[in-house]
Amino acid sequence: MRLSGRGVRCVRGGREVFAGLDFEASPGEALAVTGANGTGKTSLLRLIAGLLPMAGGSIVLEEGESELTLAEQAHYLGHRDALKPALTVSENLSFWGDFLGGAAFDARESLAGVGLDHAAQLPAAYLSAGQRRRLSIARLLAVRRPVWLLDEPTNALDAAGQSMFVTLMGDHLAHGGLIIAATHAPLGVHANELPIGGAS
Repeated sequence: MRLSGRGVRCVRGGREVFAGLDFEASPGEALAVTGANGTGKTSLLRLIAGLLPMAGGSIVLEEGESELTLAEQAHYLGHRDALKPALTVSENLSFWGDFLGGAAFDARESLAGVGLDHAAQLPAAYLSAGQRRRLSIARLLAVRRPVWLLDEPTNALDAAGQSMFVTLMGDHLAHGGLIIAATHAPLGVHANELPIGGAS
């Protein structure tokens, strides 16, 4: 499996954000997308996830599941946590499991993986910012997909949470997954760097 982009161009609000961008990542590889605010790091992740239209170029996942789109083989973890406050931690995770599909999963095991199994029945409204981030990360474990698209993934995590997530990323890469992460801080795993420059 290889994820590659060739000559990728992004236009937002009638303004070119970046153009002529090339990248690639193979199983077991992480790619850290770096650059100043407003240069298009999040936009690139959203292009790969199929959430924005490309203005030019191509993004291809080779040797993936032929009957699935790239978006169906990727997890997009945005910088905002998409949670329903009135649902419990467990219900939020079950919602995402049903929505994303895939093999059946053990919600408690996924929550234990991010250190939230003790809060399974707590409404998400009562979670701290770091706990909300942990619950969002639990989606990566609940429904396994080979491509992780991470936007500032360690935002709001304390030192223990960051260490936990480094372990999860390492496991994902060790099992043949690939990661593309927009970040201002080191990921904590070996990563090639893709600097983006452009409009601010």
